Amino acid sequence: MAASLPRDARVFVTGHRGLVGSALLRRLARAGIDSPLVTTRAELDLRDPARVEAWFDRNRPEYVIHAAGTVGGLGANIARPAEFWRDNLLLATNVLHAAHKSDVRKLLFLGSSCIYPRDCPQPMREEYLLTSPLEPTNSAYAIAKIAGVMGCQSYRRQYGCNFISVLPANLYGPHDHFDPDRSHVVAALIQKFHNARMEGASQVKLWGTGTPRRELLHVDDLADACLFLLEQYDREQPINIGTGEDVSVRELAETIRKLIAPEVTLQFDTSKPDGVLRKLLDVSRLRDLGWQSRINLSEGLQQTYRWFLENKTTQ
Repeated sequence: MAASLPRDARVFVTGHRGLVGSALLRRLARAGIDSPLVTTRAELDLRDPARVEAWFDRNRPEYVIHAAGTVGGLGANIARPAEFWRDNLLLATNVLHAAHKSDVRKLLFLGSSCIYPRDCPQPMREEYLLTSPLEPTNSAYAIAKIAGVMGCQSYRRQYGCNFISVLPANLYGPHDHFDPDRSHVVAALIQKFHNARMEGASQVKLWGTGTPRRELLHVDDLADACLFLLEQYDREQPINIGTGEDVSVRELAETIRKLIAPEVTLQFDTSKPDGVLRKLLDVSRLRDLGWQSRINLSEGLQQTYRWFLENKTTQ
């Protein structure tokens, strides 16, 4: 097994203000790495290859966790596919190439479970990637993320770079986006039920039928797994990160309704798309390495809602 990262390791976390990046900073701090390298978009636009290479040359990170990305829920993916494709492709291309040129010791690339085929066998094993067509509603984003995974593999093969990629389940937790355009399922539901509670509404309307099933991973568990894999995993094949359990959107909505606004009822707008019907990751490879998730869904939802209440004015 690989050794733990030294406390003085120069770790660059892209997207450090986001859902994943902020969790990574919390996890690195618990590991004693209190001063990771970070930069805002105003300071460094990762879509600009010349500026990215110059930044890497000046700062010489030893480890990179690439968590930056343009992300959003189903509606945003449908409305802005070109933006999702272009931004995420540029981010991956520029960060990977600069990491190679500056001889980074190791890079971890954050992929997504949405890169699996639409009709993928369940639970989804890593070898099922690219075996059949993608889900059309988020295929532009998925293609960009697939390119990042293949970029890691290509730099390994051609240059011997120690680049790995991980495929997390649907994420939620502190620092999530709660605005309608950018939110994923948990954040969107929290916002909807909170608004209903504040407005005294009797009903909350949700997209689709409520039958799709989703695996939900607390972002602090993801951060813990990323650090574990940065220290312990060195293979070309991407690896899944998840809980190995899923719930239906209806079950999730009922759980959040009871937590926030038990007096309201649910209405599903079946004219809206459901997206992929099921996304459950096979996490046996990760468990065989010795890691598994610790935060259960009920605990994680309560923690996330508390964070939302404490920070909603900044959203």
